[in-house]
Amino acid sequence: MQVTITAVGPDNAGLADPIIHHVTTQGANIKEIQMYDHDEEAIFAMLCRLDINDPERFSSLRDELLQIGEYKNLSVRVWSPEQHRKPRLAICTTYRPEPALAVLRGMRDKQIPAEAALMLGNRKACRGIAEQFGVDWHFIGDGKGNPDEDRMVELFDEYDIDYVILARYMRVLPASTCWKFAGGRIVNLHHGLLPGFPGMRPYRDAFESRMLTYGATCHFIVPELDAGNQIVEQKTFTVPPGTPLEEIKRIGNEDNEPRCLAEGVRRVVEGEVQLHFHRVIARPARKAVPKSSVA
Repeated sequence: MQVTITAVGPDNAGLADPIIHHVTTQGANIKEIQMYDHDEEAIFAMLCRLDINDPERFSSLRDELLQIGEYKNLSVRVWSPEQHRKPRLAICTTYRPEPALAVLRGMRDKQIPAEAALMLGNRKACRGIAEQFGVDWHFIGDGKGNPDEDRMVELFDEYDIDYVILARYMRVLPASTCWKFAGGRIVNLHHGLLPGFPGMRPYRDAFESRMLTYGATCHFIVPELDAGNQIVEQKTFTVPPGTPLEEIKRIGNEDNEPRCLAEGVRRVVEGEVQLHFHRVIARPARKAVPKSSVA
């Protein structure tokens, strides 16, 4: 059983040793380990991916590592993509409803084997969609759309979220949040083709470069790295010369971006792809969870 451990907290000596020592003495096989040390912020972060032979050991191992986290003043999360349940998604939104709607419809139509446990937004524009699909909604923004980052993390933990889906969520997640859910648990939709057109206005940038092909990118969020080797899915569309920018945006917003995100989320939750040392690698799809075991 594959297990991912993340630990984030104030920088100090000897933070990783208790965790590594504990999992190795339990017979775990470490597949990947990465550590971040930010002197200017005095923050330590670690990602450890390992295999355990006995899936029944997962719950007790998680409890033991959480106790180590409390002792070392670390925010520890122990997670596995191989739990016997449908993956639980948190869908994060700002203004545009189409990407979130595509994911919700994909789950409703059994094309995406996951469940929407939570929807949240730094704006209230997508609240109606959450209500339409019977998904718990939480507004985490202030009057200017500034999100409550601590509340966001609290909600992810409260709802036992497996994957965070940024469905045109127009805010940059803080590094600490990215570290806490590192290892391929945060999936972002970018409304342009990466790596060629990053930033906040990829349609305009491509238009000013006289492009005729436009696209969207679904990628894993990686702490402190721009999306490069973390791309999960890309979809493109071509327009005739002279097509107005507003028409290009409309096609992208209403059709191409939603299809890109829905397919990217499907690939992630079905286990076709995962992150390994910041690179997306292909994996055989996991077997479907028996209906009797689905939470």
